Amino acid sequence: MQRFRLFSLFIPALLVFALTLGGNGQAMAAGQTVAFGDVTIVDSRQGALIENQTVLVRNGSIVAVGPADQVEPPADAELIDGSGHYLMPGLAEMHGHLPFSGPDDQQVADLLFLYLANGVTLVRGMQGHPDQLRVRDAINAGELAGPRLVLGSPAMGWGNTPTADVAPELVKNFAEAGFDLVKIGEGPDPEAYAALAEAASEHGLPLAGHVPDKVGLEGIMAAGQVTIDHLDNYVEELVPEAERADIAPLWGVASVVDRAELGRLDALVELTVEHDIPQVPTMVLWETFFGGEPVDSIRSNTPEVRYMPEDTVDGWVSSLQGLRETIGHPAGARQVVTLRRLAFQRLHQAGAPFLLGTDSPQLFSVPGFSTHREMALWVDMGMTPAEVIHAGTWAVAEHFDELDQAGSVEAGKRADLILLSANPLEDIGAIADARAGVMFGGHWLSDAEIRQRLDGIAGRSSGM
Repeated sequence: MQRFRLFSLFIPALLVFALTLGGNGQAMAAGQTVAFGDVTIVDSRQGALIENQTVLVRNGSIVAVGPADQVEPPADAELIDGSGHYLMPGLAEMHGHLPFSGPDDQQVADLLFLYLANGVTLVRGMQGHPDQLRVRDAINAGELAGPRLVLGSPAMGWGNTPTADVAPELVKNFAEAGFDLVKIGEGPDPEAYAALAEAASEHGLPLAGHVPDKVGLEGIMAAGQVTIDHLDNYVEELVPEAERADIAPLWGVASVVDRAELGRLDALVELTVEHDIPQVPTMVLWETFFGGEPVDSIRSNTPEVRYMPEDTVDGWVSSLQGLRETIGHPAGARQVVTLRRLAFQRLHQAGAPFLLGTDSPQLFSVPGFSTHREMALWVDMGMTPAEVIHAGTWAVAEHFDELDQAGSVEAGKRADLILLSANPLEDIGAIADARAGVMFGGHWLSDAEIRQRLDGIAGRSSGM
């Protein structure tokens, strides 16, 4: 489907967004020892609670975890009272569209802070641009406050679809520039896709993203693509291949699919489980596209748009209204939502892996806030809160082969953490509504400081 151009932000040089300047001017430095005392740890692997723990953090890493009566914080540690609180790993956004060109540096800092404010401490960027490499370097150097970035290349699709003969050189350039993966878009034919896959394998870069229609789900799975984003092609491929050309738009496809003839979906689900390929379904965004809620209503029901520049939000309104006019088929659009939910549920029931992602910032998908909306919808569709947390933490670390560094609250892992005043295993909404603070790379942000910074972002976005 068509992707909509969003606001984006130019990074002319490494930004400096002082990590030491909080709401009270006393945010903790990463080198300082921090102790979360008498806290309950949320086990992100098993979905269990570990009570009465002390967690020590130093130099951006968790250095000790153990029973509160056995782990003694050092005398110089900054103590955070964890009694009655829950400590969990930071979350991931596995399909983000990061900034790369536009008005000013402050907007870059603001956008990245929106992720942190919501406990999103890792973002896999899926709209690549060379300027993002400098942003990643600035974050890694401690010069810019932001989540850890995993960067996809410029999309190989749409108006940037390569031919088989140029694909190897493109991938070589991506690898040399420092991109972490090759983003697949809509457009490559089987020959171009095969060339991309071969070159990516040679350079140690995975393929991830969309499913080109001409390649199909079976083709990308056989080639070893590492994620399927947006549940791509699970609806389209319910129609016999010979008939798809006449009903190419997704809403046209959905309108002719009979729920009584969904055996093909079972086969696709079985194939997905066999290949163990994770889904990044971005459900909320696609329900914004096709759900039929009036655009003005969506705007008023998404209060977090106040943290985005007004011209950006106006652009979202215009783009969504244009999409609705293009569709012109409300029944087909509603069927897209129905079939996507059915695919999600069948994949989940069959044990297919999921990774948390929202395609932010997209139409009314505000960074960080969209993660909480996505998690709530997953629970509404049948996942437990524990399964959703697993998909945003442990499963992400496992996907990147870094369970020794991330994904849980354990000694030796990165100090990317969320402190909550309510149990997220009972109510996934606690991660949004009961936030007591966020730690990223050992830097602690209290809820009061987060709120103060968010107020500043809202003021700048409205021009006040």
